[in-house]
Amino acid sequence: MKKLLFVFNPQAGKAQIRNKLMDILDIMVREGYEVTIYPTQAREDALNIVKLRAGHYDLVVCSGGDGTLDEAVSGLIHSGVSVPLGYIPAGSTNDFANSLKIPKDMIKAARIAVGGQKFACDVGTFNEKPFVYVAAFGIFTAVSYRQEWKNILGHAAYILEGVKSLPEMTSYYMRVEYNDVVIEDEFIFGMVTNSNSVGGFQNMTGKNVLLDDGKFEVTLIRRPKNLAELNEILASLTNLIDNTDLIYSAKSAQVTVLSEEEVPWTLDGEFGGEVREADIRNMQRALEIMVRKNFTKNTLFLE
Repeated sequence: MKKLLFVFNPQAGKAQIRNKLMDILDIMVREGYEVTIYPTQAREDALNIVKLRAGHYDLVVCSGGDGTLDEAVSGLIHSGVSVPLGYIPAGSTNDFANSLKIPKDMIKAARIAVGGQKFACDVGTFNEKPFVYVAAFGIFTAVSYRQEWKNILGHAAYILEGVKSLPEMTSYYMRVEYNDVVIEDEFIFGMVTNSNSVGGFQNMTGKNVLLDDGKFEVTLIRRPKNLAELNEILASLTNLIDNTDLIYSAKSAQVTVLSEEEVPWTLDGEFGGEVREADIRNMQRALEIMVRKNFTKNTLFLE
């Protein structure tokens, strides 16, 4: 029989998987898999179990939020084996699942995870640490790795945290290098992404985003000097129109960020550490993930 490793976070998304677990396992067995299940017990459990065991299975499936997905992908990258990954979203945001049109319904997602088709997508590295879809700093990021807030507030948590931070307006003077461009400026926010959705908000990363083109979408927001500039930034973000000099946007396979002080980063919605230098690189098509049948690149631009 084909072998499947199923790793899931039993606490993700208000523990909703507990009511669906038997149905999910039934789908996997009906698809012809001998299933090994592993409920995670602590941080990095998914990373370690996938890293150690992925090579013994034909398919790895993970279920949880963006953090669980990040750990499973990191485990696969570190394992050095080429095993496809199925994903059953169970978190409060599920940005990468939204980008791949993986449904929120866990039963439908389970059917795709074991019976869909493979899609080779890009994976990022942040100072050699793998991440799936976003590395970010500044406003709107602090709350994303506070699990208790995510469970209670969902998408509203990102908005509330951002509004709370605006009067304080923490900023960082940085040197940013990508392609042949060098920028030195003071920034309140920055993100390097491979996703159509960030923090639950669709299309914030730009138009015509491809998840397998070997390039990130880079967004940097300068510190506004006055209320008029702040309103200009908010209007641009709200209307999803890049029509202001206060926001830098680009596509690049590599980004280097240098700062005189340590800057806290978030990777896939989890705390990624505080660093003065960030070397961010794109590993093109490094991950095979299961998506629905008849999925094409054009699917990313539908709906």
